[in-house]
Amino acid sequence: MAGLNVSIAFLFLVVGVCQALRWLSKRLLSPGTYGCLARELAGSLELCTSCLELRMLVEIGPWGGGFGPDVALTLLFLLFVVHGASFDGASANPTVSLQEFLLLESNLAATAAKLLAQGVGTGLGWAVTKLYWSWELTRFHLIQNLIASECSSSIHTSLHDAAFVEGTCSFLFHLVLLKLRRSHQMYWVPVLAATVTFLTYTARPFTGAFFNPALATVATFHCSGNSFWDYVQVYWLGPLAGMLAALLLYQGNIPRLFKKNLLYSQKSKYKIPKARVAAHMERDEPRQKRRGEKSNSEPHA
Repeated sequence: MAGLNVSIAFLFLVVGVCQALRWLSKRLLSPGTYGCLARELAGSLELCTSCLELRMLVEIGPWGGGFGPDVALTLLFLLFVVHGASFDGASANPTVSLQEFLLLESNLAATAAKLLAQGVGTGLGWAVTKLYWSWELTRFHLIQNLIASECSSSIHTSLHDAAFVEGTCSFLFHLVLLKLRRSHQMYWVPVLAATVTFLTYTARPFTGAFFNPALATVATFHCSGNSFWDYVQVYWLGPLAGMLAALLLYQGNIPRLFKKNLLYSQKSKYKIPKARVAAHMERDEPRQKRRGEKSNSEPHA
């Protein structure tokens, strides 16, 4: 279990370093620069390094360390709870940033800056993790370095099925995110972490269960077995389609593209109780009678 303890220590060290980076940049940078660049870069760095280390434990742990995938899934849940509590509003996911743009919550320049920061953050996370593995602090990392050059594709089904799996994971993830985004942090953080853990457990045998284009790009695009366009279809277009479907189902439209609700009729949010309407009509009846009597009593010309 010494190797597992080293990995856990690395994971929480990364969280601490990224939290310090957020704290420092929040004090040195303007709110706009921090929100669009520094916060997303730190979140993407944290997410990428932790997910790559957990992916390594899932692949090597069962036969190299004697523990099952339940250990990695438990760590995944706990880490996403920590991520949700520490990300400070960062998404570290291109489809989430695009969703904010389509919801009119972010403009084009801010969205482009977030996507750039996410790409840089995941690339930096990949480089840091590779450097950490090269030190071969545990038997897991030694094995990982031996098999790294011969990694194979994470797609273990047909392209259409793989794209459907990634799209479905993205659809469910974004649907939960849309439902809970106005809730208090203490409610949505564990629910979202449980959703990610469940989707990862269910979809990992088919596609690796990334449903995050930036993370999938650094983790699997360099592996042999599929072409670049195959990876684009599964790990970029699949999650994007899932996000659009979730947004359309939840909102009834895509605010950036359509002002009219395409799925649901526009009804007033405020309904007047029937009893109040009846009482109002009863109060008006005597007034109408008095007005009628007054008009009848006036002489006709």
